[in-house]
Amino acid sequence: MIPPLLYPALVLGAVTTYLFCRFVEHLVSTNLALQHVPGPRPSSFIWGEEWLLYHSTPGSYYVRWHQQYGKVLRFTGAFGHQVLSITDPRAIKYILSEAIFEFPKPKGVRAWFKATLGEGILWVEGKEAHERQRRVLAPALSQRSVRNLVPIFYDTSAKLAAQWMKVIDNSRSDEVEIEVTKWAGRFALDTVGCAAFSYDFDCLSGGPHALAESMDGLTNNENKTSSFYMRALFWIFPAILSIGDKGEMIRKSKLELGNIASKMWRDAKVAGDLNGKNLMSIILRNEAKFPTHKMNEEELVAQMRTTISAAFEPVSAIIAWTLYELSLNVRLQNELREEVTAAGLGDPSYDDLTSNLPLLDAVLREVLRLHPPILENHHEAAETISVPLSEPIAGTSDTYLVIPKGTILEIPVNVVQTDPDVWGSDAEIFRPERWFERKKQGLRHEREILAFSEGPRSCIGKNFALCEIKSLIITLLRQFSFTCPYEIEAFQSFVIRPRIKGQGPSSLPLIVRKV
Repeated sequence: MIPPLLYPALVLGAVTTYLFCRFVEHLVSTNLALQHVPGPRPSSFIWGEEWLLYHSTPGSYYVRWHQQYGKVLRFTGAFGHQVLSITDPRAIKYILSEAIFEFPKPKGVRAWFKATLGEGILWVEGKEAHERQRRVLAPALSQRSVRNLVPIFYDTSAKLAAQWMKVIDNSRSDEVEIEVTKWAGRFALDTVGCAAFSYDFDCLSGGPHALAESMDGLTNNENKTSSFYMRALFWIFPAILSIGDKGEMIRKSKLELGNIASKMWRDAKVAGDLNGKNLMSIILRNEAKFPTHKMNEEELVAQMRTTISAAFEPVSAIIAWTLYELSLNVRLQNELREEVTAAGLGDPSYDDLTSNLPLLDAVLREVLRLHPPILENHHEAAETISVPLSEPIAGTSDTYLVIPKGTILEIPVNVVQTDPDVWGSDAEIFRPERWFERKKQGLRHEREILAFSEGPRSCIGKNFALCEIKSLIITLLRQFSFTCPYEIEAFQSFVIRPRIKGQGPSSLPLIVRKV
């Protein structure tokens, strides 16, 4: 007879054995189904290619592999699970647009979003559920709404510029070294706080700030072994996100952001402003107009966390990379400054930002092309599905790819956006002029830039982010010039950040001068 005290251990052992057998069965069946797809041999029996990818320049092995194996390849992740990497344009269109709801985010990615943000629009899957959440947010991020928010973008830009001017004045010099990534993140937080929620986070005051430091610390601590283990394993063991110091940091950040979001929502309900132009007012109006669409507070807080987070990391990274590229090219800085000056003494309008500053637009497009904040667009096959291809898989005559249920696939954005067949032999070079050339040739470029993804699940805040970034660059160029005295490299945290070569966390010290 089995002692009762052993029952829990026996149940746990049985469940573990069952899950292990299911995992092995999936590995074997996936390997057999994808054996015709070429790809590199795993460099590690345990980690597959994860160690290699983690410790190399972000995206460099994707470029190398796709040059060798073609537009569809497979590589091995931790413990043998297979990952498809796809740059075929027909397949990308099918995955991101035509059949997007057949390709949800991988379980590990959804677990990350749920652990850090809650069940918001980045977490939700399924057409009906996604469209319900998107309907709540879309009006606040529409072209009309962003047009009304442009003055706020300039206000927060002016606050950042004033802080930089104060730093220079206190140095008793016309120039000083400023760590740009810190200020870019704080600008992004203050902008989304004021524009989306009429709430001042006060991140640009210059002193320590708990929210800014908490959000930055959540992902800006790479090069640690614990970060590698989490990144390598959360695809197949999402529960690892709740373990150790990193798990505690995730919980702390979610709680802090949730407390702030709850306070903002309660204050908004008390104020009862139904005529405002920000996200809060639009949600209140929708609740009054469509009571059946009403969200509970937990859902609303998740959306607010998601909005703040999405407006923080990608935007701050794009700002940093834009200033970095400008710091390397004094001629381009001067030409851009002349374009801004020619626009007049006042702040350019929404129409100017979107249509009448062609060089600024070209610079930002080129930054997004060469420095996409999100390196890989990850998905998982919800069911076994056949994906059309524009050309056969290398070494075969197959113009369709059958992807087994549960297979993780990724679209390496950097490979798509530096394809020499599309961008020319200088695809790796930062050259904004290429956008004027492409326009003269009548070439469309919307689908060649995947930094904000495309299709029904493309970034809902794209227009907000681009206008916000342009407003800041205009404000800074009118007052400062930039040079970079350090060798800078890219590294991958949640987004692709810059840092001084060989160092750990994100860093971009620029020499900032008055003009």
